[in-house]
Amino acid sequence: MADCLFCGIVTGDIPAVVVGESTRTLAFRDINPQAPTHVLVIPKDHYPDLAALAGAGDGLLAEVAGQAAEVARAAGLESGYRVVFNTGAEAGQTVFHAHAHVLGGRRLTWPPG
Repeated sequence: MADCLFCGIVTGDIPAVVVGESTRTLAFRDINPQAPTHVLVIPKDHYPDLAALAGAGDGLLAEVAGQAAEVARAAGLESGYRVVFNTGAEAGQTVFHAHAHVLGGRRLTWPPG
């Protein structure tokens, strides 16, 4: 989508610090980190939210999850990390391109807020 921030990152039109990539996923550092490690993992194709991504039914959601696990491993987060999908404005989703937040590097509390 032409007006999607994350689609612009996928095409290279918008810069990002990329930390991982596969043929169908991209992982990059969040510009407003909420933990020492805060990486976003996205499908390269545009899906507006987790529900749409899950509905793709072609294993892409599993690839996003696998990329998130790889990001955590590469960041040395063996003691624990969190993966979060915000779905919908009321849940805090601000970019409507499905993305997983990989958070770690400090003790994470519950509930998140």
